[in-house]
Amino acid sequence: MNSTMSILLLLGIVIIVAFFGGKIIKLIKLPSIIGYMIIGVILGPSLVNLINVDIQNQLTFLTDIALGFVALSIGLELNMKTLQKLGSGIVTIIFFESFAAFILVTIAVYLLTKDLPLSLVLGAVAPASAPAGTVAIIQEFKAKGTLTNALYAVVGFDDGLGIIIFGFASAIAQNMLKSDLGQAKISTTQLLLAPLGEIGLAIFVGLGMGILLLIVIRLFKTSTEKLILMFGFVFATIGISNMFGLSLILTNMIMGILIVNRLSSKVISDMKNQLESFMPLIFVLFFTLAGANLQVSALPTLGAIGACYIIFRTVGLMGGARIGATLGHMEDKIIKYLGFGILSQAGVAIGLSLIVKKEFEPLGDHGMFIGTTVITMITATSIFFGFLGPTLTRIGLTKAGEIQPTHKG
Repeated sequence: MNSTMSILLLLGIVIIVAFFGGKIIKLIKLPSIIGYMIIGVILGPSLVNLINVDIQNQLTFLTDIALGFVALSIGLELNMKTLQKLGSGIVTIIFFESFAAFILVTIAVYLLTKDLPLSLVLGAVAPASAPAGTVAIIQEFKAKGTLTNALYAVVGFDDGLGIIIFGFASAIAQNMLKSDLGQAKISTTQLLLAPLGEIGLAIFVGLGMGILLLIVIRLFKTSTEKLILMFGFVFATIGISNMFGLSLILTNMIMGILIVNRLSSKVISDMKNQLESFMPLIFVLFFTLAGANLQVSALPTLGAIGACYIIFRTVGLMGGARIGATLGHMEDKIIKYLGFGILSQAGVAIGLSLIVKKEFEPLGDHGMFIGTTVITMITATSIFFGFLGPTLTRIGLTKAGEIQPTHKG
């Protein structure tokens, strides 16, 4: 059997088994994606090893595709009328939840380890959220309302601020290690320009691809033709993002925002319907592969640092969101429940931890320790938040009255 056939057979098995896993987990009133992740853990290296590390590396493109379409879906929910109704309070929420998570995790890890570079790096990864978990719950349970709209905005935009925080904190931590080794430090200008440049270029790419799509899509009438074009542009935007090391979530989200504010409501409605028809398959693959990443054997090594990270990231994000929503004079249900929907952590955080591994390991024994610790811990805690985040998202949306009774089962 050739490798292509093996991968296709494996994907078929994964889709079928995960699908039934999702159905079974719904019987105990949990979201389907929890079932997909459990199947991923079972099929991954920790147990059956059907989805081994080599296969995971071969299937990375599926994760990128999933995140690209999740980001586009978020963008298509963020028209200017919706954002104006939500008001400037959304900016306040994003600012407070991101910085609260960063500050609390940094302080807590430092008090525990007395290792400031490690504390800064873990704190900097903490604000990064995983919009896929939130969007999957919203779509599975057909949630609608102001809290749902606020969640789309927050999980979409907070990654931008998270990348900026990471850029500054990571550079400061590297400076400390280089100083210990007697190497040249990074200049203040580089500290400022690197993360800001990445965000600016991501916005530029997203706008550019969005403008091109707007020009081309108006030439065609049927929803099938528009769907093919949408696929092509999302794939191309993902490819450009990977080529230049940009956040594919930001680029595709910006493209979606431009489209939703320039096309008619009928065209946008058709595009959303097309997206919703195949997004469940994307979620099956994405969350099963995410579950396969968990190394069960690595969990005991996390110990107190892992517990510290989980507790203070949760307190920072939920508490920061509540404070930001209160100061931003948001609706009562947004103040109470928005924090429930922003805990998921996966793609962006794991991507940042890979950057840490690459950039810190050449910086002596201390740098190697930080690189290994961060990637092991973020991978494992992302799985934990992958279970906790969607469950709390559903609870928050249900308490806010935005999941209809017919979709609660």
